[in-house]
Amino acid sequence: MAILPSHNMDYRPGLFQPLVAVSSSPGTQLLDTYGKLFLLNSVGQEMSRCKTSIRRGQPSPVYKETFVFQVALFQLSDVTLMISIYNRRTMKRKEMIGWIALGQNSSGEEEQDHWEEMKETKGQQVCRWHTLLES
Repeated sequence: MAILPSHNMDYRPGLFQPLVAVSSSPGTQLLDTYGKLFLLNSVGQEMSRCKTSIRRGQPSPVYKETFVFQVALFQLSDVTLMISIYNRRTMKRKEMIGWIALGQNSSGEEEQDHWEEMKETKGQQVCRWHTLLES
């Protein structure tokens, strides 16, 4: 299954606002999915976390939700935004479908480029699609 999260990010003084839109390839099975976002400091400690709502029984779920993290401009080079997508199973069991990381410990060049562009645009939204890494 190919999951492609689109991240529309901007930075305004003191606020970092990622918009997460996730879409899977056509013909996938129906899943109950949700996303978790973690903002980590330079040593990997959690600074903040958010969770999307659950999309029930959708083969191509889309999350158009905005999350706001309090981050000073000087901290943007030292933080990592981890985004994980989960399949919710019965009895509160969950299965990670995939993940990406943007920022200091980006999971790839495209993610790092997206982060750098977001920092440089100063308040304008930057939207890119990323392929999740399998867990």
